[in-house]
Amino acid sequence: MEYVKFGKTGLKVSRLWLGCMTYGTPDRGQHPWTMPEDASRPLIKQALELGINVLDTANTYSDGTSEEIIGRAVKDFARRDEVIITSKVCLRMRDEPNGAGLSRKAIFTEVNNSLRRLGTDYIDLYQIHRWDYDTPIEETLEALNDIVRAGKVRYIGASSMHAWQFAKALYTSRLHGWSEFVSMQDHLNLLYREEEREMLPLCLDQGIAVVPWSPLARGRLTREWDDVSERTKSDVFGRTLYTQAVDADKQIVAEVARIAKARGVPRAQVALAWVIQKRGVTAPIIGASKPQHLTDAVAALSLNLTDEEIKALEAPYIPHRVSGHQ
Repeated sequence: MEYVKFGKTGLKVSRLWLGCMTYGTPDRGQHPWTMPEDASRPLIKQALELGINVLDTANTYSDGTSEEIIGRAVKDFARRDEVIITSKVCLRMRDEPNGAGLSRKAIFTEVNNSLRRLGTDYIDLYQIHRWDYDTPIEETLEALNDIVRAGKVRYIGASSMHAWQFAKALYTSRLHGWSEFVSMQDHLNLLYREEEREMLPLCLDQGIAVVPWSPLARGRLTREWDDVSERTKSDVFGRTLYTQAVDADKQIVAEVARIAKARGVPRAQVALAWVIQKRGVTAPIIGASKPQHLTDAVAALSLNLTDEEIKALEAPYIPHRVSGHQ
């Protein structure tokens, strides 16, 4: 496993992160395709043994049960100071007026709930899970600064938003001397490259760590276009992401297959290697529901695509409407 600096912080993170949306009680929340705890634990243990030191979850994943599973696994499989736990806040947790969003009340309530579920007294990286258009960014940033100062959180990060919003947040934090966002978790893969226009250059310029979600495009880059998985059938949000440029996307999937066959490796390694080699990317966030998903991901770290292969993978791409934001 490779380890790199996390943006301009002193934190060292593995070059791959384990995305834990896959792990949770299936009949809780909005992800019926998730894996229950007994099936999740071996994969979490395998990821830690492979050297992955970041477990990325969120309060809203399976109604908080993902956090509970992660918390118990860390206690059993590692020392707390060896593992970097990330979580998120913003999306709806309860059907009441303050059950979602980034108000001061919501942030203080949800960070405490996450700490309880995780069974820890601090979260290494606490991320806003989208932009909240109903709350002034000053209120959000001051509340985040306060939970950092209180020791509940070590670092703060952001996720999919417009580059102008992220720039505004960074400027506002600096204006007030508050803790700044150190990372951006955004949507980036061979089928969706709109982040290359503004967000990636902004993060490079500002020394912000970039940790892309869905680097394999919900699995579309790992199989034939018309093949479906159990997750595909029930992933309502995922079905909205890759419907804009189907003809071009099919060409990209075919090119991934061609290069994978020529290299003698699984398609997932080719698609993930492209993300890993993208300038400015710190670590893609991978999901794993089978042991080989993890071994393929680690192998992708050693797969160096040539300039010609990268050009062939990128050539069919056409501009997309922004997707993945609030």
